[in-house]
Amino acid sequence: MTNPFPGMNPYLEQRRFWSGVHHTLITYLRNDLQRQLRPRYFVNIEERVYIEESQRAIVLDVALLQAPHSPSVSVATRPNTYDPPLLLQADARPHTEGAVHIYDTTQQMRLVTVIEVLSPTNKEPNTQGRALYLRKQAEILKSAVHLVEIDLLREGEYTLAAPWSRVREQVGVGWHYMVSISCADDPEHYWLYPRTVRERLPVFPVPLVEGQVGVDLQGLVERCYEDGGYGDVIDYTQPPPPPPFRADDEAWIESLLKEQGLRS
Repeated sequence: MTNPFPGMNPYLEQRRFWSGVHHTLITYLRNDLQRQLRPRYFVNIEERVYIEESQRAIVLDVALLQAPHSPSVSVATRPNTYDPPLLLQADARPHTEGAVHIYDTTQQMRLVTVIEVLSPTNKEPNTQGRALYLRKQAEILKSAVHLVEIDLLREGEYTLAAPWSRVREQVGVGWHYMVSISCADDPEHYWLYPRTVRERLPVFPVPLVEGQVGVDLQGLVERCYEDGGYGDVIDYTQPPPPPPFRADDEAWIESLLKEQGLRS
């Protein structure tokens, strides 16, 4: 089953699906660029790993701390019952995020361009994942490296390098997805590709040492959808994941899915 949406499929933003979409999209992006750029450039997927801890305290039930009693063994002392401790449950899970790095093989493997596909942890406020991403973003913007950011997630804080005040003023707030490009040799400008759920995702340029190379983002998302088998498991009778769309967009989605027999 092909993607029923002309552009980004908002159902892929569900947390249960996005991790697979994210990893696959980065891999397809690397493969597409590698075919176009070799042997002058080397395109690699590089990862950052961090631990996000969320801790909560609970009081352990007294019964759980009673010594086990075996009826076949006679003992002179009574079973021990301990005072209940405050049990601290630490949820420490490693998070791995990939990004595409392009190196110039003629300049001793100099890093030329970084391409980021934003994940939910990059956009979630007050998290280590967001703090690390913003730190890396700031370091790249101060360097001689181009930065391409792909945001296909509507939920979360605005995270792209392009200043939000300028985006709101010059682009508006009606878009759902965005590609933002910062060229190291033109730091005063950003190339932006805003898209709504009704529009095809862009073919955008990836800046290099000299010139650019094109990436068909819509084509890559289509491959992710079909190769991942998401059409077999997405329930289109349910609304898309939050945040909710505006009423007119909801009506458009309803009509689109009905036309394709995915809703009654």
